[in-house]
Amino acid sequence: MPLDQDSPRASPRWVAYLLLAASMSLVGSYVALSKPLALALPVMLLAWLRFGIGVLAMPHWLVKPAHEPPMSRNIKGLLFLESFLGNFLFTICMLFGVSMTTAVSAGIILATLPSVVALLSWLFLRERVGLRVWAAIALAVVGISLFSMSKADSSAPAAHKQLWGNLLVFAAVLCEASYAVIGKKLTGTLSPKRITALINLWGFALMTPFGVYAAWGFDFAGVPAGIWLLLLFYGLAASVWTVWLWMTGLKTIAAARAGVFTVMLPIAAALVGVLFLGERLSGLQLFAFALCLAGVLLATLPGRAKPDGLR
Repeated sequence: MPLDQDSPRASPRWVAYLLLAASMSLVGSYVALSKPLALALPVMLLAWLRFGIGVLAMPHWLVKPAHEPPMSRNIKGLLFLESFLGNFLFTICMLFGVSMTTAVSAGIILATLPSVVALLSWLFLRERVGLRVWAAIALAVVGISLFSMSKADSSAPAAHKQLWGNLLVFAAVLCEASYAVIGKKLTGTLSPKRITALINLWGFALMTPFGVYAAWGFDFAGVPAGIWLLLLFYGLAASVWTVWLWMTGLKTIAAARAGVFTVMLPIAAALVGVLFLGERLSGLQLFAFALCLAGVLLATLPGRAKPDGLR
């Protein structure tokens, strides 16, 4: 059957796994390719234009499907939180945090993301996380940590500054984990397309004051044409494609198990660096990636026939 007809039916499990992996892989790809964008455009302007592209790309997704129930006050609040935490606050914490700490420290902190998703899923969604999923999460954490520690990092910020940077990066982890858990709640009521369009609209509204300020007096004519094409890809990937893929996969897969797929983000970013940016991978980094992929395989292998949230 088609991947999404905006019907209440969920995708088959194997399709959901592919969608989750594709979402995080695409995130890693556009993160790696967005470096030239951050050099050419102010960060707040870049974020505002990203949401603006999403608004222009999916106004038809805002239309309520016939089968969808009216949104309750609770769902409206969750939509705002989804955008505020997963879009707005995550971007601010991550950008400023990485600027104040080392890449190694940031990578190791980000490695906790699958574990934090599982913990929040247990606390707020009452999902029972089985031993196999915890083992997969452990492999993901060890793999990403090894990959981060294998990177050479010549910069060493002052201890006080680095502490604040590490705290901001961990705050970004909490925001991203909340995004995964809240998204699971929303997929029980709204279609993935509606969620994608609505949280992007909230993100655009939240970022508009900062974007307008950054745009004031900016020399748009000095931006090369190639940057605008890259911005179009970034806006569509970040605001439309990755969110829809993730939300569609979440309709079938428990949030804790879906969190394991966040390991695809650093893997994809590194592969883009190797294939397009002239970077190289060491033997230790390849081993780290093998551990990450082993965790994904462990989490997705079929098991006993139990509801997904009980495994």
